[in-house]
This record gives sequence, structure tokens and C-alpha cells, in this order.
Amino acid sequence: MTDATAPLKTPKPAGPFSAWEFGLALRYLRARRREGGIALIAIISYVAIALAVMALIVVMSIMAGFRNELLDRMLSFNGHMYVQGQVLVDPTRDAALDRIAAVPGVVSVTPLIENQSIVRAAGVTTGAMVRGLRPQDLGSMQYVNESLSEEARRSFGQGAYGGDNILIGKALADGMGLRVGDPITLYSPTGADSALGNLGGLEKTYRVGGTFSSGTADFDRAFIFMPLEQAQLFFAKEGVWDVIELKVAEPDRVETLLTPVREAVGGAAIVSDWRDRLAAFWGALKVERVAMSIILGLVVAIAALNIISGIVMLVKNKTRDIAILRTVGASQSSMLRIFFIAGAAIGVAGTITGLVLGLLFCLNIGSIQHFLEWLFQVRLFDADVYMLESIPAEVDPWDVLWVTLWSVFMSCVASLLPSWRAAKMDPVEALRYE
Repeated sequence: MTDATAPLKTPKPAGPFSAWEFGLALRYLRARRREGGIALIAIISYVAIALAVMALIVVMSIMAGFRNELLDRMLSFNGHMYVQGQVLVDPTRDAALDRIAAVPGVVSVTPLIENQSIVRAAGVTTGAMVRGLRPQDLGSMQYVNESLSEEARRSFGQGAYGGDNILIGKALADGMGLRVGDPITLYSPTGADSALGNLGGLEKTYRVGGTFSSGTADFDRAFIFMPLEQAQLFFAKEGVWDVIELKVAEPDRVETLLTPVREAVGGAAIVSDWRDRLAAFWGALKVERVAMSIILGLVVAIAALNIISGIVMLVKNKTRDIAILRTVGASQSSMLRIFFIAGAAIGVAGTITGLVLGLLFCLNIGSIQHFLEWLFQVRLFDADVYMLESIPAEVDPWDVLWVTLWSVFMSCVASLLPSWRAAKMDPVEALRYE
């Protein structure tokens, strides 16, 4: 039996964010309008946040997809690391190539000759960059190699001093009206050496052995490939390389290979990476990324501010409830938390919905694009212009994380302001006119 004289235990007060606070906040959100609820405003706020978060994730993912695709094509054509210096004319440079190729993470090593030349064919004269390379190094340029015909790959480098077959970009060939097999005349400003000394400018007619497409129109319009031995002879650089180009397995972490490559080269060598050569382009991409993140982040912030109007109206409609709860012992902090939970719940629900919709859109963007093209009978994304079959979208987990955190944070900030007003409400004043 229980001792009747034993003192009754005082019930322990509920702590912050207790079940009754959550229950009351969610009940207020579900209440019908005639009961003082804000269902319509809550739905509008929820939809606005969901659409803003979805838009931000989709736009950031598409930008990341285009950026990575463009960088991939540019780096496939130009390389990831470059070695210059005394090693280019050193008698043991072939051994240095082998040492560099043995560095873990290095995929390919290509000695190059690069020089500007005047090009003339079919009555058209223009300028181009001539790149001399070994035939076996064509495979290091994925998009170029895949675009070449089997005959073009086979004939490149065949003949004395590499032969007279050269490869030109498709855009350059189209601009000059050239086809495979047509003659093309190149002019070298340096010329070749002879028994009488340097002959000065040298002009020679070559044969178009094939056309390539690098995936970047600017490169296709400006570059010509020539066998390395032929380029050395044509530009009076016999026995000389201009640069050693490297491809690595992880271009984003190329800085980790700078020291190992320097050690492998030995002696005086200048080792740089693609970030140095493409510094302006890389900087522009980063600025664009930050700018778009800020602009679209403001869209999420504006959508979250809709919560303020909803919670302000909820506080106004629940003035009598607030006064009664304060009278029976509810603290100011409990009032603040109740309305804060109501506003934050709208923001969190909208964020989760927008997150799911954004990810689903990005993961199925190709199918959505083709469906819309079929539905409206228009080409939304011209593969001939962009050289891509569909809009690229690459979801970055860090982008998703910061979008989620930013949306939840702005929802909480928007909920805090009207909740603070509810907490400061005087119950006597609230009930005076009831």
C-alpha cells in the first residue's frame, strides 16, 4: 500500500522543444482558417521554398556539368602538366621521359613542337598553330583520336621524316573548303637550315590526311597536327622539343605531382600545370560559380521570407491562446519555440521536397529533355552546336549540402522574428479586449 502521508512528487517541467511544443505547433499549422490556422499561407511558403531549392540545385548542377565537360575537353587537348628547361635539349632526355612516365599518377608523356604558321589553300589564307607530335601520342587526346578515321590514324607519320600527311581541325577545314586528300600550303617564318645557312622563311605543300574534332570549336579552328620529325625539320628545330606535355589520372589534384615530376626530370627544369596556363579561364569559372551561388541563394532567402507573413498572421490569430497559455504557466521561451517550430517546419519540409525534386530532375535531365523535344517538336539543345547529346548535369554533394543548410538557416531566421514577438506578448493586454 502507498503511504498516504508521503509527500507528493512535484511533476518535472517539460524541457525545451518537448513533445507538447511540437504537437501544438503542428496543430496550429493544420488548423482550418476559421479556427485561426494559416494553412493556405503555409502551403504557399512551402511551395516557394521547394521551388527555390529545386531551381538552385538544378542550375548549380547544370553549371557544374558544363564546366566539367568544357574543362575535360580543353584538358584532353592541351594536357595537365608541362615540363620545360634544359631537359628539352639534354642528350638523356629520352631516359627522362621514361622516368616521368614511371611517376605514379602520370598517364601519358608527350614531347611537342608548337609554332605559328601561315596557311594557304583554295585561295584562302589564314593563320594556324602547328603542333608536332609523335603518331603514337594521338591516343592521349581522347576526343581528337576518336574523331579521326582509321585511315587518318594509320597514315599519320608514315614516310620520310614523318611524311607529308597532316591533320587539321574540322572547323578550319570547313572554313577553307578543304577535304581529305586536298593540298594545303604552310609557311614557316623560321625556315630550314642548309649548307648555306638558314634559308629564312620556308613554304611547303602538305596533304590533308584527316580532319579532327576536339569538342572545342576554337581549337578545331586554330590547330594543325604534324608528325614531330616533320615539324622539327619544317621549323628548323631539328633535335629540339618545345615542351613535354603530361596527362595525369586526376587533373583536379595535379599539384600533388609537381614535386615527384621535378624529381623524376632531375636537373634544371620548369614544371607547371594547367591551372597556370588556363589561369584566366579558371578564375572566370570560379567567379561565375560564386556569383551564381550568391544570386540564387538570394532567391531561396526571398522564398523563406514568406514564412514571416505566415507566422505573423498565426501569432495574431492565436493571441487569445498565447495569453491563456502564459496564464497557466507557459514561459516566454515556450511561446517562442512553439511558433519557431511552426515556421521552421514549413522551411524544412520545403527544403526536403525541393532537394528531392532537384536531384530527380538532374538525374533524369536527359530523359526530360528528350520528352520535351518530342512534346513540343523543337530542339532544346542542339548537339551540332554544343557537341553533346543532352544537357550535362553533375550533382556536387557540397553544393547540395550548402543549399540545404542555407535554406534551413534562412527558414529558421524568418521564423525567429515573429516568434520573438509572440514571446514578448503581455497576457493581460492580450485578454483585455477578449
